[in-house]
Amino acid sequence: MAPHLIHELLAPLMTYGSHPLTLKRADGIVLDKPEKPSYDSPSSSFRLIVLLQTFSTILERIMNARLAYVARATGLINWHQCGSLAGLLASDATTTMTHEVRTLQMAGKKVSTLFLDIKGGFDNVNPAALCGMMKAKGVNPYIVSWTMSFLSGRTCRLLYQGSPMVFAPVSVGTPQGCLVSPLLFVIYVASLHCEIPQGLMLSYVDDLGLTVSSVSYLCNIQTLQKHYARLKAKGAVLGVGFSIPKTQLIHWRTNRDQAPISNARVHLDGSIFTPRIEVRCLGSWFTPSMSTTPPFVTRLAKGQAAFVAIKRLSPPGKGLPLFLCHRLVSSLLFPILSYGADTLTPTVHMTRKLSSFWHKVQR
Repeated sequence: MAPHLIHELLAPLMTYGSHPLTLKRADGIVLDKPEKPSYDSPSSSFRLIVLLQTFSTILERIMNARLAYVARATGLINWHQCGSLAGLLASDATTTMTHEVRTLQMAGKKVSTLFLDIKGGFDNVNPAALCGMMKAKGVNPYIVSWTMSFLSGRTCRLLYQGSPMVFAPVSVGTPQGCLVSPLLFVIYVASLHCEIPQGLMLSYVDDLGLTVSSVSYLCNIQTLQKHYARLKAKGAVLGVGFSIPKTQLIHWRTNRDQAPISNARVHLDGSIFTPRIEVRCLGSWFTPSMSTTPPFVTRLAKGQAAFVAIKRLSPPGKGLPLFLCHRLVSSLLFPILSYGADTLTPTVHMTRKLSSFWHKVQR
C-alpha cells in the first residue's frame, strides 16, 4: 500500500476542479420504500441509490469537507437549514421547532405548522443554476468547476432482475447516495427560505416546516396559504415542487387550553388538508399538545420487534454466542429506544415501561 499515491492522484483534480469521466459511471440500485400502501408508482414507491467507485468516494469526501466550510463562511446556506452539515442534526431541527412553538404560545398566540416535502428533490438539481449560485457568493473557482464537472456528463445503469445493463446519460440531479449530494441539494434550495413574522421556516434537507402564529387558527391558515404560494413560485424557478401526499398540518395546543379543538383546514393546489392529531416529523411523532407518550410508545414497539428478530439469531444451544447477542442488542436497541429523547422527555409511566423492557433485554 502507498497512501501517498492517492494524494498525488487527487491533488491535480482538486487544483483544476475536474472529476474524471471514468468516475462518473455509476450503478443504480432500486430499493423499495418501506410502509408504502401501494408500489404501483415507481417515482414515489422506490428509491434509487447510486453506487460509485471507492476512488470517487474519497474525492467526494474531501470536496464535501471543503464545501461545507465554504458554505458556512459565504452564506450559501440559510441559518434555518439543518442536515448535511456537522452540528445540524434532525434533533436540532425538532428542538428548534418545539422551542419556537412554546415561545409563541407563551405570548398568547395560536400556533400552527405546515409540513412540506420537496418532491424528487435530488433529481431536480440543475447543475448550471447551482454553480451560478456558488459563483454569486464568491466561492473559490476550483470548487465551482469541480461541482460542475461532478454533476455533468454522468451515466448510470439500473441493476434489477432483467435489467438491460446499459449505461444511460443523466443530465440533471445529484446522485442519491453520494457523500456530497445532500450538501449540494441544501445549497440549491437555500433560496426557498424566507423570514416569517411571528413564526419560523425550518428545513432538514428536503423536509420543510412552516410555523406561523396569530390570534386564531383561521388567520394561521390564511398566512400558511400565502407562504405556500410564495414557496411554490420560488420552487418553480428552481424546477422543484412539493409532494401533496406528504403534506401535514397541525394546530398546536397547550395543556391548559380549554377551547374546542380547531378543525380549520388548509387548501393547497386543489387539495384540502385537515389538522392531524399526530404528525411524524424527522422520525419523531408529535401531538397538538406535544405529549411525549405517542413517540415513545412507537419507539418501544420498534424495540420489541427488533428484540424478537435478534432472539431468533441465537436459539437455545446454537446460533450466536451469548456475549455477541448482548453486544448486538446493546448497540442496536438502545438507539431505537432513546431516539428523540434529546427533544422530548418521556413521562414517569413511560420511563418505567422502557426501563422494564431494557432490563428484560439485559437478562
